[in-house]
Order: sequence, then structure tokens, then C-alpha cells
Amino acid sequence: MPDDTGNPGHPLWRNGWYEPARQVPSPNFGPRPAQARITLAVVHSISLPPGQYGGDEIEQLFTNQLDWGAHPYFEQIRGAEVSAHFVIRRTGDILQFVSVDDRAWHAGRSCWQGQDNCNDYSVGIELEGLEDTPFEPAQYTALATLLDALKQRWPIHQIAGHEHIAPGRKRDPGSAFDWAHLQAITDWPTAQLAGLNTPARNA
Repeated sequence: MPDDTGNPGHPLWRNGWYEPARQVPSPNFGPRPAQARITLAVVHSISLPPGQYGGDEIEQLFTNQLDWGAHPYFEQIRGAEVSAHFVIRRTGDILQFVSVDDRAWHAGRSCWQGQDNCNDYSVGIELEGLEDTPFEPAQYTALATLLDALKQRWPIHQIAGHEHIAPGRKRDPGSAFDWAHLQAITDWPTAQLAGLNTPARNA
């Protein structure tokens, strides 16, 4: 991927890192395939333990430092080595774990519009929350700002939920995520927002 250090056209980015975000580098990443074009943003939701917010557990998970014995739920994910490019907290604060130039491990087995292995060509964005609990206004604002910055730097023209790229296996960001509101504050066309035009079961 091209090095954008010092590129005046992309002042918010340095080697794939978003300057306004707090950097928490994860070891869980790899190179994107040669000639990969980053065209998709995947929205997820996460909370650790489920329904609890504000702690360090998400950061610990993505940096392989989570104490698996600290909560009964953690036994279900023991040994997981995963990451996303970004996490947006309930407060709207943005954390970045992997350079966008690199391949984060967020999508798993996945397919979008006939193209498998979404990790290869997507950016993973986790919202702190549950699938059936409303997300915070600050999160939508931060997401809209981040998506705009990503779109200016990379050829991203589709936004999908994890539920759309892995139907039947994943259901996040879920029914509580307001796709219409995201469209209202971003002006993205309906055709580019999976939550407005693609039932998860048909993705």
C-alpha cells in the first residue's frame, strides 16, 4: 500500500493510522494481498463482558492481554486472536488497533457481493454496544466522521454490517443500529448501505 506520510492531500493519515484516534497497536494483523483495493467498511458491535461498557477488556482482547479467567463469558472466547482497525466507544472516542494499510482479523469467514475473505479488502469498525441496545449519538457522529476520512483516502464505496457479510453466523451490529440515521448524517446513497438494501439472509 502506498505510504501517505507527509502527503498534504491526506493530513489525517500517517501510514494508515488515523491521527485523531488513540493508537493501541495490536499484534493481530497481517499484510493485505498484493493489489488489494480497500472498498468496504464493515460495522461490528462488541462489549466485554456483554452489556458492560467502559472497561479495558476490548483493548485487552485485541492486544492478546485479556485474563480469560476474569469473567465466565471469557471462557467462550479463550485463546481468540482477533482485532479490528477501529473501536468507537460509547463516548464517541475512537481507538485504532491496526493500520488501514494492513489486514485486521475482524470478519472471519465472510463474503460480500461474490467476493470472499472480506478481511482482505475491508476496514473493520467496532462500535461498543450490543445488537439490541441503541447506540449513542456520539458513536454515530464519530462513525460518520471516520467514514468520511476513510473515503477520502481509500476507494471505499460500500458499508455493510458483520451480519451482512457473515449471515447466519453473525448478527452485529444488529437491529439496534440505525442505518437510516447513518445515511442522514453522511449522505451515503442507499445502494451503498447494506442495512438499507440487503437483508442479512441474502448477503
